[in-house]
Amino acid sequence: MNDAQFLAACEKELKYIQKQERKLQKQAMASEGAWKRALEGVIPDKIYINLRAAFATAFTIIFDKGIDLIEKTYNKENLMRDFEAQNQAVDDAQSQRELRKFRNDVSKSSRWKSIVTTAEGVGLGVLGIGLPDIVLFIGFLLQSVYEVALKYGYDYNKPEERFLILKMMAAAIQKREKWIEADMEVDDLLKAHKIPDIDELQDQIGLTADTFALDMLVMKFIQGLPVVGVLGGLSNPVYYNKIMDYTRLKYHKRYLLEKKEEIE
Repeated sequence: MNDAQFLAACEKELKYIQKQERKLQKQAMASEGAWKRALEGVIPDKIYINLRAAFATAFTIIFDKGIDLIEKTYNKENLMRDFEAQNQAVDDAQSQRELRKFRNDVSKSSRWKSIVTTAEGVGLGVLGIGLPDIVLFIGFLLQSVYEVALKYGYDYNKPEERFLILKMMAAAIQKREKWIEADMEVDDLLKAHKIPDIDELQDQIGLTADTFALDMLVMKFIQGLPVVGVLGGLSNPVYYNKIMDYTRLKYHKRYLLEKKEEIE
């Protein structure tokens, strides 16, 4: 197969990605329930401040001290070898079928973890524990995102990769026009890898924490109430799946764009 045919295969796969992006945008534009908006109006500001601080702390702790622990949950070398093998298969076949197989294999790898986040969230919800599960939840998320990064051949320890990951995680849960704006920023980063300084990375941790706190405020507040907290705990897999669907899509898009660059 020649370069022109491989380029056409990449374009077809990119059209699939664009179709999925439109679906995510449609979901982001949907109106939220009136009950959630009503509760947001009565939750004390202190709860939001504490929640935002908890998310910021969770990201900082895991970035600074959680890498070794997370890397014990999977075999990093095996995942890197898997990428080399899959990437070679794509280069050899140069077909949309192989690109699609790559995408599907990555997608299957983290589905079971939504079950874990359900158990973790509901368990803490029954006990009336809302904030302590945030470090666990962010840990599960980053573990899954890191695995996806490795499966596409990217080093999540680099500052520019952490910056992109934070951007993607925040964009995934934005609503309406903010989703469109955040999605455009992510797409820009896919094409031009920004290398942030320490202050920029820390600022993005704060911005991502803000986004999580604002969107998850009601559910985490409910999760802090005994028994009723089960409802809040059930929100964990919803957010997990939303964030992972978005990040897998963007990593695949980035891979395709880089393949196109190699050809062109």
